[in-house]
Amino acid sequence: MLLNKTHWARTTMSAVALATVVATGSARADEFLEMARKKVATATMVKDKWDGPTTGPKAAGARTIVFVAADMKNGGIVGVSKGVEEAGKTIGWTVRVIDGQGSVSARTAALNQALALKPAGIVVGGFDTTEQKTAFEGATKAGVPLVGWHSGEQPGPNDKAGLFANVTTTADEVSEAAALWAVADSGGKAGVVIFTDSQYAIAVYKAKAMEAVIRKCGGCTMLSYEDSPISESSTRMPTLTASLLQKHGDKWTHALAINDLYFDFMGPTLTTAGKKGDGAPKAVSAGDGSEAAYQRIRTKRFQAGTVPEPLNMQGWQIVDELNRAFAKEKWSGYVPKVHLVTTANVGQDGGPKNLFDPDNGYRNQYKKIWGK
Repeated sequence: MLLNKTHWARTTMSAVALATVVATGSARADEFLEMARKKVATATMVKDKWDGPTTGPKAAGARTIVFVAADMKNGGIVGVSKGVEEAGKTIGWTVRVIDGQGSVSARTAALNQALALKPAGIVVGGFDTTEQKTAFEGATKAGVPLVGWHSGEQPGPNDKAGLFANVTTTADEVSEAAALWAVADSGGKAGVVIFTDSQYAIAVYKAKAMEAVIRKCGGCTMLSYEDSPISESSTRMPTLTASLLQKHGDKWTHALAINDLYFDFMGPTLTTAGKKGDGAPKAVSAGDGSEAAYQRIRTKRFQAGTVPEPLNMQGWQIVDELNRAFAKEKWSGYVPKVHLVTTANVGQDGGPKNLFDPDNGYRNQYKKIWGK
C-alpha cells in the first residue's frame, strides 16, 4: 500500500512538473510571437523623416568615378547604380558603369578596367572585398578611394580592405525583419526554407541571421537551408522549387531569401503545383526590393514581402561618401533604418514607382550639404 502511495505521489509530481514546463514553454512562445508582431509593426511604418547627415564638405570639382557592378541582372545593383548616376550628375561628376556580369573573373576584369581609367574614385557594387583583394590593393596604392555597396557584413569603413565606407542597412536588422514577419504571419508555426549564395559573405551572414531567428521560435521549423548561386537562379530555381515541394509538401509555409532574385523564377513551378499566388509557401526577401518584387507583392503573385534597401537614396549616399573621401574627412556614419514592405503598405514610401524611395527629402538634404 505504501508503494502505491509513493508511486501515486511521484506520478502526480511528475504530472505537475510537466504541466509547469508546458505552461512555461507556451508563455515564452507567446512572448516571442508578440515581440515579432511589434517589431514587424515598427518595420512597416512610413519612413518620411530625414535621419541622415546634415553637414559635410562642399562638392569637389569635376571628377570621374566608376561604378563596378557585381551583376547588372541584379535589380538591387541596378537601382543603386541609377542613384549614383543621378547624384553624380547633380554634384557635377562623370559616372561610368562597368558590369561584372555575375562571375569572379568578370568582376576582376571590370575592376582592372576601372583602374585603367584612372578615376577619382570607384564604387564596389554588390561584391565582397575579400574576393578582389589584389585589385583593391591596387586601388589603395594608386590613391583611389573605394566606397562599397553591400561589400561586407557591416556598414562603415573597412580599413583592412581599403574600403572608405560600405553603404548598407544593418544586415542583422534586415534579416530579423524578414524572419519575424514569417513568425508573425504563421502565428509562430512557420515551416521555413532559406535561400542563400555562399559566394558572398553578406549573403551567408544574412541567411544565418534569419535561421537564428526561426530557431528561436519554438513552434517554427527550419526545413531546409539552400545554397544556390544567385546568378544561376533562372536555371536552378524551377527545379529546386519542385524538389522542395515534393520533399516538404504542405509543411513548407514560408520561403526566406537573401535577395528577391530567387523569387523571380519560382512562380511557374508553384502554379503548376496548384499553389495560389497569395498562399503557401509565402516568400519574403531580406533585400533588395527590386521592381519585380514590388510588382509580385502588389499583385499577390508568389511574394508576400521584402525588406528593401532605399536603393536610389543609397546611390546619393555613396556619392556623398566619396565626396567626404576626396575632402579627407570621415565617413558620414549614416545607416538607414530597416523597412519592411508587404501587401498592406506596398503603396507607401515610393511604392507606386515599384521601389523603396523614402519621401524624406534626401535629395535636397544632400544638395544643401554639397552647396548645390
